[in-house]
Amino acid sequence: MRTAFEAWAQRDGHIVRRREDKPEEYLIFETQRRWVIWQAALTHGKTASKPRVSAAEKAAKAQAQRALEISSDEAAVRNKVLNEVLEAFSGADGAAGMESILKVIQGLKMKQKALTDDKSEDSTA
Repeated sequence: MRTAFEAWAQRDGHIVRRREDKPEEYLIFETQRRWVIWQAALTHGKTASKPRVSAAEKAAKAQAQRALEISSDEAAVRNKVLNEVLEAFSGADGAAGMESILKVIQGLKMKQKALTDDKSEDSTA
């Protein structure tokens, strides 16, 4: 039984060295605690397994996953917009100053309006 526990503990990354003065105890407290839990589980006829995940924990994990997916979609949109803005400003004349900046912004607004108009025409058709 101890051999199986030590094999599991080593695979899980725990230190399985024993105390020199008390060879039945492990040197590291966490390993000793897990050994006691392992023994209790075996004496009660249960296998030592992962703790059960509650419904609230599952919901929280699902919520975090959805947030991650949304944030990746938002990141893609931000990158697309940033690339469009950089492309628009790369064609602008830097010597014209504020006028060229306003011209680029107006061009981007017109492009966005054209895209939304196209989408609304597609949805009505």
